Amino acid sequence: MRARPRWLAVLSVLMLTFTAVVVDGLHSPRPAQALNNGVARTPPMGWNTWNTFGCNINETLIRQMADAIVSTGMRDLGYKYVVVDDCWFDPNRDAQGNLQAHPGRFPSGMKALGDYLHARGLLFGLYQVPREKTCAQYFGAWPGSTGSLGHEYQDARQFAAWGVDFLKYDWCSPWGTINDQVAGFALMRDALAATGRPIVYSINPNSIHEKTGPQRNWGDVANMWRTTEDITNSWNTGQTNGFPMGIQNIIDVTVPLASYAAPGAFNDQDMMVVGNGGMNDTEMRSHFALWSIMASPLIAGNDIRSANAATLAILRNQQLIAINQDPLGVQAVQVSNDGTRRVLAKRLANGDVAVALLNQGSSTTTVSTTASAIGKSGSSFTLRDAWTNATSTSTGAISASVPAHGTAVYRVSGGGTTNPPATFRLRSESSGRCLDVDNGGTANGTATLIWDCHGNSNQSFTQSGQTLRVLGKCLDISTTATAGTPVRIWDCNGGTNQQWTFNGNGTISSVRFPNICLDVDNNGTANGTAVLVWSCHTAANQRWSRA
Repeated sequence: MRARPRWLAVLSVLMLTFTAVVVDGLHSPRPAQALNNGVARTPPMGWNTWNTFGCNINETLIRQMADAIVSTGMRDLGYKYVVVDDCWFDPNRDAQGNLQAHPGRFPSGMKALGDYLHARGLLFGLYQVPREKTCAQYFGAWPGSTGSLGHEYQDARQFAAWGVDFLKYDWCSPWGTINDQVAGFALMRDALAATGRPIVYSINPNSIHEKTGPQRNWGDVANMWRTTEDITNSWNTGQTNGFPMGIQNIIDVTVPLASYAAPGAFNDQDMMVVGNGGMNDTEMRSHFALWSIMASPLIAGNDIRSANAATLAILRNQQLIAINQDPLGVQAVQVSNDGTRRVLAKRLANGDVAVALLNQGSSTTTVSTTASAIGKSGSSFTLRDAWTNATSTSTGAISASVPAHGTAVYRVSGGGTTNPPATFRLRSESSGRCLDVDNGGTANGTATLIWDCHGNSNQSFTQSGQTLRVLGKCLDISTTATAGTPVRIWDCNGGTNQQWTFNGNGTISSVRFPNICLDVDNNGTANGTAVLVWSCHTAANQRWSRA
């Protein structure tokens, strides 16, 4: 196919996706438009330098890693993007303001490196930032100030000329609001589009900044966007969303964001640490399984040249890769979570459903769900174990004994398909805070209140029929409730006191007592204000939105 003339590519951008009137360094922000650049229709797969090598990179290393990706069979399984992270560049731009390769580390130049990768059936990725300094420069680990600020279109043209197929664009600055970030990221989006070259656009709005990744659907701006702070090779660092993030912590943040994922737009849970130590084999397997079912990009970060058999067995698991790369492009949603046993389900294009049974606890336990709960109808199903490839049959029960921090994954086929329940939060219109189970408690009778919205499981609801489920329990009121009765959680029992109606005016009324609605006590807006039921009205403290 003949390439589009350059003037036509630029005109298309101006007409369809422009968010700024730009001469390099001058722009007037406009609202971001939807991103549709035709790439990353499934989560990108590849390898990145940073998690193992940091700034200690050169062209010999990259070429050796590329050869290892080919020789281990990883390329043929989909790992194609080889991304050169920070510290690849000369600390100074040239006399015309162009980026240039570091002469000692990449003496052959970046185009030659791209050519080397392309000749081996791989794709070329580079790192840059929208502000003045890259992360390494900001922290003083690399000299200079060569960020893209004021050079967005110039740098995009340079990337295209070098044959770049993937840009990792990292905010790495405390400056700016989320709206500033949207404008800055959208500027490079449009600059890349103007080159006419298909380039996967990966952004991280969280670096050295308020964690804005989970605050919006970035699919209008980028193909993939980081949801959390940087990953580390640990299961749980105890962080809600702060540096560094363990596997469990990243999952907690990203599960509620499932509705954002779609072909061409994915929640990015960060580059993987499979094979980098710090976790046992069970945890490494969980890490890969959860990234796969959550439709996260699968970007390896270990030294492929010296990877042992156990690491390669995880990274080359064809069943999990197929689940990740399913063309439907959806992320798993949460079916249940009692604090220890967590169930996630992902619809697949052929009607199958992939289900992950995660044990978040410290000892072996049985994790169970049903075909109905994960979105399958009927009475006869085949379960394929993603780790052993063994198959079994079931009339509806799905269960496994799962070791501590382990994840069993089954591909469930047969029967009909409905939709697994979507996970959401309930945000109070009056306060902007979310319905929250007090302190994450799971005992019957634990109270509900409002709290700053976050991604933890005690704010993550699913709807099953007319029940609202959280932490494996149901939102409940007393069977003798009146105006002023507290709202709590309780074992699900099918009672009408656990059933709720979403009304067109934004209120949520009780099925058992249709004249009382979920209410923030006395129109309070502070964290910890109780949620109860009160006579239905339309004031803001009774209006709720799914978030």
